[in-house]
Amino acid sequence: MPTNLYGYFDNFDLETSHVLPAMLRKFHEAKLNNTPVKLWGSGTPMREFLFVDDMAEAVVYALENKLPEYLYNVGSGKDITIKELAETIQQVTGHQGEIIWDTEKPDGTPRKLMDVSKMATLGWEYRPN
Repeated sequence: MPTNLYGYFDNFDLETSHVLPAMLRKFHEAKLNNTPVKLWGSGTPMREFLFVDDMAEAVVYALENKLPEYLYNVGSGKDITIKELAETIQQVTGHQGEIIWDTEKPDGTPRKLMDVSKMATLGWEYRPN
C-alpha cells in the first residue's frame, strides 16, 4: 500500500491531479504570469510523499526476498505540512508572489502518515537521495 506518490509522467491536470503535481503546476503558471497562488485550506494538514522510483525499489525488494505477507505499507515514514510543501515548491519554481490560503475550502484529513515499520523490519527502508 503506497503513500502519496509523485514522479515522472505525473498527472498535472488541476481538476484530477493530486496535491503535489497540482501545486507544481499552480506555482509554475503563477511564476510565468506573475500572479499569486491560491491554495485550499490552512496549510496545516500533514502528508507523506514518496518518489515512484522508491516505490518500484520496494516492490522489487519484496519480490526478490519473497516477503511472507501480501500487504505492506510503503512510504518514507516522514511527513510535512502542506504549507511546507507549498513553500518548497515556491522556492524550486522560483515563484516570488504571494501564497493565498483559502480557509473557506476544506483542509482534509489532518494527518496521513503510514506506519512503515513492517517493511523496515524485513529489511527495506526509504533512503533519501
